[in-house]
Formats: sequence, structure tokens, C-alpha cells
Amino acid sequence: MKLKKALFSSLLAAGLIAGALGAAHAETLKFASEAPRSDTQFTAGEKFNELLKAKTGGALDAKVFADSSLGAFQAAISGVRGGTIDIAVSGSANFSGLVPLLGVFDIPFMFKDSAHAYRVLDGKVGQEMLDKLGEFGMKGLAFWDNGWRELTNNKHPVKTPDDVKGLKVRTTGSPAHIEAFKLLGANPVPMPLAELYTALEMKTVDAQEHPLGVLWSAKLYEVQKYLTLTNHAYSALIVVMNKAKYDALPPAQQKALVEAAREAGQLQRKLNADNMAKIVADVKKAGMQVVETVDPAPFLAVTKPGRKTFTDKFGGDNYIKQIDAVRDVK
Repeated sequence: MKLKKALFSSLLAAGLIAGALGAAHAETLKFASEAPRSDTQFTAGEKFNELLKAKTGGALDAKVFADSSLGAFQAAISGVRGGTIDIAVSGSANFSGLVPLLGVFDIPFMFKDSAHAYRVLDGKVGQEMLDKLGEFGMKGLAFWDNGWRELTNNKHPVKTPDDVKGLKVRTTGSPAHIEAFKLLGANPVPMPLAELYTALEMKTVDAQEHPLGVLWSAKLYEVQKYLTLTNHAYSALIVVMNKAKYDALPPAQQKALVEAAREAGQLQRKLNADNMAKIVADVKKAGMQVVETVDPAPFLAVTKPGRKTFTDKFGGDNYIKQIDAVRDVK
């Protein structure tokens, strides 16, 4: 009996030591996000952390730094590439300076609807785009959802392309976004999200185009009068990780990272879809005038030459054909 008790005590002690060693080796990954904590990006980041801990038995978890607290998108992406930040989520347009072909997703009216966009992003084309980030020191884990870009401004309601002429519009740095607003006769002004509220408040720019979730979470409705549901482009987010750190992990943990990122992205897509009608109602209550229905055909006609401008400069005809091929797949 004494021998059994001694053996049990030894095994218990060994288990406790092993548990302590496992806890000591648990690693918290720094996860950068530009969006405020009130945004679904933060909710998805928290879900990612929860899933990652579960899938790795606590060996990995993630701490989400929201509100651009680790820097605007340029700093976050550079941090991931350099290894000072482990993971970041940012708009696909913000990676187009490194991988210009990613800009194909930003071409106006490239996607028929959200289901079409998800088929592309979750399929062969999306994976090839994520893989292209590898040569720049990043592992593309998943596409998350920024949503359909809408136009707001402080001058007048926008109902036709002519109403956009002359507006100083904050855009992303995506060549496709910039070209589209040039074709519409606007003056596109690329700038980080962290600077946008002040720029609108100080009237440095008249207008901006973001999905509704960002309009709400960044409180841009406080400094804009008119919203038009143009749905002029679908905007994806990309979750990236430092490639060297990813490659150094065991295959099971690599698999867990990809799965956790993609499952969290599914949640975020649903949250965004569920929030749209409420956000429109809430910004109306906050005083914005909303144009809920516009004819997309005139906007498409004006901006369509941007497709050729893009492919002439960057290529991508093959990707456009693949995107069009799954436009109406059920």
C-alpha cells in the first residue's frame, strides 16, 4: 500500500510539473486590429482567441490590440513582416501595395453579392491570393469580412454619378478604389482609418467610403450628413501571421491557427450581415439622411473602364474570368 501511495504521489508530482512546464511554454500572440473594440473585428478576434486556446490545449492564445493601438495598417503589416507583431487583420486593399493582384477584389461591382464574394475568397482564387503573401514574410490565414462599401458625405445626397463629382473622398490606397473615384469625377484622398474622423471633422475631406460596420464603430456618422447605400465594392479583410513564426510551429498548431481564423471569420460575417439593418436605422436616428436605393447601372457604366486600367497595369484577366465563372453558382 505504501509503495502504491508513493508511486501515486510521484506520478501526481510529475503531472503537476508537466502541467507547469506546459503553462510556462504557453504563448500569447499579439493580434493587431485598426477597428475599435465595438467593431465585429474585435468580437471575431476574441472568438479566434477562444478557438485557438481550445484547439491547441492552451499552448497558444491571442491578445487583440484594437483601435490601432499597435499602429495604423502600415505599421501593423510591417510589424507582422518584421516579427514585432504576430498577427494582424486589415483590409485586403492595404496589402495591394505588396501584392497588386489583390486589388482585383476592389474593382467596383466585381461581385454580384456576398455569397459570390465568399465563393471566391474561400475557394481557389482566394487561397492563391493568400499564398502570394508568403514571399513578403506573411502567412495568409483567412479572409474576414469588412463588407460592402457605401458612400457618405457632408455636401448633398448622392443618387447619381454626377452627385459624386467634385467631392474630396477618403479612400483606401487601393489603385482600383482610387481609379473608380477619379472616373466618377471625385478627388480621392487615401488615408488611414485612424486619421479619418478628424479629417472629416476638420473638413479636410468631404466624404468617405466604408462598410456600414466601420461607419458605426468608428462613429463617422457623427461627422457626416448623408449616406448612400451604393454597394459599389465588396471589401474583404485578411488575417495574416508572421510567416517565420508560423513555419516554426508544429503542424498541429499551424492547422489550429488556420481553422480558428476561418471559423472566427464565419462568425464575423454573420454578425455583420445581422447588423446591417440596425446600423441603417441607428444612423438615421443619429441624424443622417439615407438614400437606401440607387440604380447601380450608371455607376457601373462610369467606373467599368477601371477594370481594363487595372488589368493593363497589373494583369489578372485570368482571375477576373474565374470570379465571373462562379457568379451565379448556387
